[in-house]
Amino acid sequence: MVDLSSRNPDWWRQAVIYQVYPRSFADADGDGLGDLKGVTERLSHLAALGVDALWLSPFYPSELADGGYDVADHRDVDPRLGTLDDFDAMTAEAHRLGLKVIVDVVPNHTSHLHPWFQAALRAGPGSPARDRYVFRPGRGRRGELPPSDWQSVFGGSAWQRVPDGEWYLHLFAPEQPDLNWEHEEVRADFRTTLRFWSDRGVDGFRIDVAHALVKDLAEPLRDVSEFGSTGEEALERVPPGTHPYWDRDEVHEIYRDWRKIFDAYSPPRTAVAEAWVPGARRALYARPDELGQAFNFEYLQAPWDADALRQVIADSLATAGAAGASATWVLSNHDVVRHASRLVLPPGTDENAWLLSGGHAPRTDAAHGLRRARAATLLMLALPGSSYVYQGEELGLPEVADLPTAVLQDPIWEQTGHVRKGRDGCRVPLPWTTGGPSYGFGTAGAWLPQPEWFGSYAVEAQAGAEGSTLELYRTALRLRRKLLDGETLTWAEAPEGVLHFARSDGWRCVTNVSHVPVPLPPGEVLLASVPLPLDGTLPPDTTVWLGA
Repeated sequence: MVDLSSRNPDWWRQAVIYQVYPRSFADADGDGLGDLKGVTERLSHLAALGVDALWLSPFYPSELADGGYDVADHRDVDPRLGTLDDFDAMTAEAHRLGLKVIVDVVPNHTSHLHPWFQAALRAGPGSPARDRYVFRPGRGRRGELPPSDWQSVFGGSAWQRVPDGEWYLHLFAPEQPDLNWEHEEVRADFRTTLRFWSDRGVDGFRIDVAHALVKDLAEPLRDVSEFGSTGEEALERVPPGTHPYWDRDEVHEIYRDWRKIFDAYSPPRTAVAEAWVPGARRALYARPDELGQAFNFEYLQAPWDADALRQVIADSLATAGAAGASATWVLSNHDVVRHASRLVLPPGTDENAWLLSGGHAPRTDAAHGLRRARAATLLMLALPGSSYVYQGEELGLPEVADLPTAVLQDPIWEQTGHVRKGRDGCRVPLPWTTGGPSYGFGTAGAWLPQPEWFGSYAVEAQAGAEGSTLELYRTALRLRRKLLDGETLTWAEAPEGVLHFARSDGWRCVTNVSHVPVPLPPGEVLLASVPLPLDGTLPPDTTVWLGA
């Protein structure tokens, strides 16, 4: 059994980390917005679930132009979510329950309300205050054109003009100006931030957009269109490490510097990179002298197909192993369609078009989606490495695809001119009880409307209920902790459409991704994603764990 306690500095290598999106987790003060006291009050749910750590998405002061990722102060708590004392109380309670605490660090940009950016606006062109960000004069006869063709992830130009005529860079929303990481004051400030939260007892950090910090700011700025595309796919068309603003080689110097800070603590602080880059490049962020781990988005994006899944698993383990890291596995998070819905969308479905249709074109079968989600979860939890669980997936929550456009909060909706619906459907506040004004989320309503069917998925409805998805997670995590040993697997022969592997101490995982039942291999059934028939077969869309 792997030691996941605080005594083991490598606890993170095979941990299960639960992502809390604070504004949608639990609302203690009844204002419709989740808060830190709400998180503290519900930590017992995480302890009972059996996870090893919680990862807290941004809780910093923010006007919520991008769900909290527009940070106005990296070393404080948004007053609507609580205080630093509330954060300390939450951390203390988490540690009392045996849970580690991981927080988001957002180093690529700040909020436009950050004191630095407000000072930059007041100071004017050529001022030292503007050097902390990326300001440039425009092109064209009167500077009326953006300095380059760089594009925002949220749609449109990545440049915004200010009244004095200069333009500033924002790879995300205009309310999120990019920092200039060539500036020593920027680097020093984030060193202070890492120490600030580490000193408060934080066990690790999730690094937002880890691959975007360094830009090629040499004049003249290079257009991305010279690579045949202005979109993110241009990253695959340039020599590795040379894109004007994604995944530049120089970014790794920053993380080697951060590792010195992490290792100054006992035990060392952990870190995981959010880096949407190809696997071989992603492994660089996970090197022991850098962040140590990086999210594996290839697995999240893999279709429900045995060959594709096996290839992604094998590649991911090899890539992580070559970097000296452990693999990471993710099925859902705050940026993607929940996997209970995504896994039953027909191959080739445009997810945005599906969201724009309110989830009606095509219609999805919720029961089928839940069956696949449960099978996918047991497969994920059997793999060597860390599993990241997004709040609500332990309830089997599907995407809320039919949110009215009038209630949407994600800036993607407005910034794309109502072309992309955005990510609100996976951020709807959780249901804790089967009834009430917000299904137990708080004493009043919720900042995003919850559908009427949410009550049937509530914690109250599932706790102690035989066969429920919540009880499946609880059982799986309890078993996983006992079974884990080593970080390798061995593939076994299997029928077409079936994944079958053994872990180092002999227990096995078998997943039937095909459309027909297959013979169930011999062995003691430890756990199955759905009740198994008595005819000795493993049904479609089912995972089983077998004893050695």
